[in-house]
Amino acid sequence: MIVIALSFSIQAQDIHFSQFYAAPLDLNPAMTGVMKCKMRFSANYRNQWAPILKSNAYNTYMFSYDQKVPVGRYDYFGFGANFWGDKAGALGFGTVQFRASAAYSKRLGGDRTSSHYLVFGANGGLNQRSINFQNAQYGSQHDGKGGWDSNGPIDPSQLNVNDRFLFADVAVGALWYSILNRHNSFWAGVAMNHLNQANVSFYRADVVPLYSKFTFHAGGEFRMSRQMYIVPGVVFFNQGPSWETNAGTSLRFNLTKSRFEEQSFDIGLWARVSNGEEKPTFDAIILSTRFDYNKFGLGFTYDINTSSLRQANAANGSFELSLVYVICGPERRGVYCPNF
Repeated sequence: MIVIALSFSIQAQDIHFSQFYAAPLDLNPAMTGVMKCKMRFSANYRNQWAPILKSNAYNTYMFSYDQKVPVGRYDYFGFGANFWGDKAGALGFGTVQFRASAAYSKRLGGDRTSSHYLVFGANGGLNQRSINFQNAQYGSQHDGKGGWDSNGPIDPSQLNVNDRFLFADVAVGALWYSILNRHNSFWAGVAMNHLNQANVSFYRADVVPLYSKFTFHAGGEFRMSRQMYIVPGVVFFNQGPSWETNAGTSLRFNLTKSRFEEQSFDIGLWARVSNGEEKPTFDAIILSTRFDYNKFGLGFTYDINTSSLRQANAANGSFELSLVYVICGPERRGVYCPNF
């Protein structure tokens, strides 16, 4: 059963990926162009609540491209764009977004083997939100016996609503990262999304501003032995009355001894906590794995639900896939970047 009034007044929260580190342009515009190579293509897909919602499950996909352009000997610009879509529920509530990003990376110190950078970035774009009111069920259609009478459906035009609309969106961010040596690095960043707080109400007579979202994230890559690295990470989101934290670590195993090939395999364990109605809720345990082979990276995560909803979906939450392809080349400048 769907209460149509919620479609008019709810201030929906943003999409989120368990593999937040595999969606850099969505995470923080300051990560545009921050990579070891020259160009990066990324794709992400998330399927959520399929055991409960079946064909009406939440499906999210994203594609992005970014590159870096040298400025002087040590600094560089980053340019990129990303496109994502999200669709959920019996009403097909969906969002499609296109954003263009730019960033500038300034080296603040370093030497032949290490470096410290401060990056500022921004992005902007257009969103379209849509919903299929023809599939809605209204209180006036209830037959009083626990069912619905579909005869004589209400005309959505009589409700003074839009079934789709466009709005602009703007975000800014900053990132600090330090390359300690060839095998060790760490980073931390902040971002603010929806600075313009666009109106996202389907009801023409109402104004529902999209909450601004604050993001903090940090992580690193640290060598533990000749063939093993630890890759910890954390992200914190706060949007209106809602917040969420995803933290954990992966172990990365180097599969080659050649300097001219990069092959590695990751396994990780993460946890997600969010605010509940009265207290913080331990939402999910996230199992992750990733395989990198030269220019390609393929990641997979599976969420094991631990909240009260686990009784309805047998602890199943969602799965995610990520794919990264990079284009490299000889780097003759003193520029260093972490490996996300």
